Amino acid sequence: MICTIYTHYLAYEKLISNINNSFPKAKIDVNSDNDSKYITVVLKGGLFSGNKEFKINYRERGIASYQIVEVDNSPLAENIKGLYGYVNSLPVKNPKIKSLLLHKIVTLNTEFTISNEKNDIKELPELVKNLVSELDAIVFAQPNTSISKSDSQHFLDKNLDLITDLQGNSAIEELEVKISPEFYDGKQAEITNRQKARKYESEDVAINNKIKVNSHLPYIEDDNEVELRSAKAIAERVCVLAVTNFVAFDSLSGKEAIDYLKKYDLWQYVTPNERDFLENPTTEKKNQETWKCECIWTLMWALGKVEDLGFPDELCQLQEIPEDEYPVQAGKDPNDFINSVTESRSVKEILDANDLYYRLDWACVDARLNNQEITAVNPGVVYERHYALNWLINYMNEDWDDVTCDT
Repeated sequence: MICTIYTHYLAYEKLISNINNSFPKAKIDVNSDNDSKYITVVLKGGLFSGNKEFKINYRERGIASYQIVEVDNSPLAENIKGLYGYVNSLPVKNPKIKSLLLHKIVTLNTEFTISNEKNDIKELPELVKNLVSELDAIVFAQPNTSISKSDSQHFLDKNLDLITDLQGNSAIEELEVKISPEFYDGKQAEITNRQKARKYESEDVAINNKIKVNSHLPYIEDDNEVELRSAKAIAERVCVLAVTNFVAFDSLSGKEAIDYLKKYDLWQYVTPNERDFLENPTTEKKNQETWKCECIWTLMWALGKVEDLGFPDELCQLQEIPEDEYPVQAGKDPNDFINSVTESRSVKEILDANDLYYRLDWACVDARLNNQEITAVNPGVVYERHYALNWLINYMNEDWDDVTCDT
């Protein structure tokens, strides 16, 4: 059995503790160099059997963080950059899972490889299972092992379910990306009063609506740490979303939308996923795209065209936006809308909304993971608005297709 486990947490103590619990009579030998620890675990054999052993190579990033730190040139940091590029090059069958996996990769701080070439330790898979679950880890697994879920190299989640293999196959629909406050580059010691007030105000909204609160969720960025998308970029994005939304609701064909976008020089702002949708607008894709009404509503709110974002307990009503304010309509050049926009809401207003939706989204995810129904909000509305708000604040500096809603 050979697999490599990656986790956001610094895991050496938990690793040794789990080994001791699983193999209380084992002899553990540890050697170290500047970058790695080499652990050999020897299990004493019986009267008619020899000793058995497995080995673990353990290493951590030079600078523990929740993102790729350019000044960290440690071997693991360089390996994580390579791992990101490798996963990014894999074929896609579920773009959402690939995006989440990429975001999880940049948060990784620890790697350890477990090897037992003879596959003669039956308790080893259980050790792997316990470690991966406890550390919220991902596994890079080889084929033909006791934990394998593919005939090629592949990635497994903390439940040892298939995230993706080399052919893009996946067996999951969600992948959590957790970030520990202790790795916020020391920022947890510099939390501003505005950050604290924002968090408490959001929690009050949730409590008053009988929505579960996780007080351990970290503070989001302070106002001076965020550079919003420009008003022009927001206007360009909302124009493209409005056109694709017409296709989702069968008001335009994909070809008509493409022709329209090219006619008004907006094709350059269409993302790869949107191009795929417009070139082949299947029923399933249309159903997914209809949810982008909430993104349009959120971006129009950010531009001041919608007065009140509203509480996410029901779907937005785009028809409430006055016709002369809507970016796309028959006989109207969308560039008139783009050129008319000169400013957006303040960083404070948008971060206030982002903080609230971050915490509401956590409650929705928590309910889903625990097979509970949440009725105080519409989870789909929460997710789409959180998505648009994360794009507005340049969360993780990702383009539209790659935005994630980490909770």
